[in-house]
This record gives sequence, C-alpha cells and structure tokens, in this order.
Amino acid sequence: MKLDEYKSKRDFSKTREPDGSGTKESPQQFQFVIQKHDASHLHYDFRLEIDGVLKSWAVPKGVPLESNIKRLAVQTEDHPLDYINFEGEIPKGQYGAGTVHIVDSGNFTLHSHDLKKIEFELAGSTYFGKYVLIHTSENNWLMFRKKEA
Repeated sequence: MKLDEYKSKRDFSKTREPDGSGTKESPQQFQFVIQKHDASHLHYDFRLEIDGVLKSWAVPKGVPLESNIKRLAVQTEDHPLDYINFEGEIPKGQYGAGTVHIVDSGNFTLHSHDLKKIEFELAGSTYFGKYVLIHTSENNWLMFRKKEA
C-alpha cells in the first residue's frame, strides 16, 4: 500500500495529522501544496498529487521562485491527499514534531513523470510557472524553475 510508510511513522491518537482514511483520488485537477515545517530543522515540504497520493519532498532552502536557482529536494514518504490542507502542531515525540503552515497551494499540470524526472507547471498564488525535479541519487532530487520562453 502506498501509505504504509507514512502510517507506520505516526501515532494518530497523538497527532492531528490526517490518517488517510478520507483520501480519494481527484480525477479533475491535480493539486500541490508547499508547507513551511518548523521541525528539528526548518524546511519546506513540497507535495504533488500523483497516482492518488501526495508525492513529497523536503526542500531545506525552499522552493525556488526564480529560474536561476537550483535546490536540493529530498524525497520523503508519500502522504495522503487530505494532508494538502494540514496546518498545525505535530506533538513532541511524534515523527516530524513541530509546526506546519501552508505557504502556497493550488493546481498544477503534470507534463511528464518517470523515475528520473518530473516536469510540471504550478498555478498557485505565489508559486507558478514550469518546474522540473531531477532524480540525482537515492532520495535526492534537484529542483528548479524553468526559464520562461
């Protein structure tokens, strides 16, 4: 199951994070979310709705707004679709303990994706335009915004 790793890291009797029971595929449009996660290390969680889950990456320096910036994006476990609206406190002692705030969210168009490269176009209020994620090693990806034509 796609969410087994996600569920194994959490005690849902102690955290308000979604458990995935309300997850259903959204056939009309794909969604994305960028969440500021003030955990043991401040980072940004970038999530794309692909294959019925939120494919997720931790981006330590944040999703780039400009095309000449490349950022490390470390792939994490898939999250349930209802995590797209999650904001709040993950309690101490729980995986990912800290505060989560939504920075931006919206729809995106998936242009292509395979095991090595994902190309997409974001349509958020702050983050928009064409982006690429390139798999470099193990869980590490390189994320950048493409130059506009």
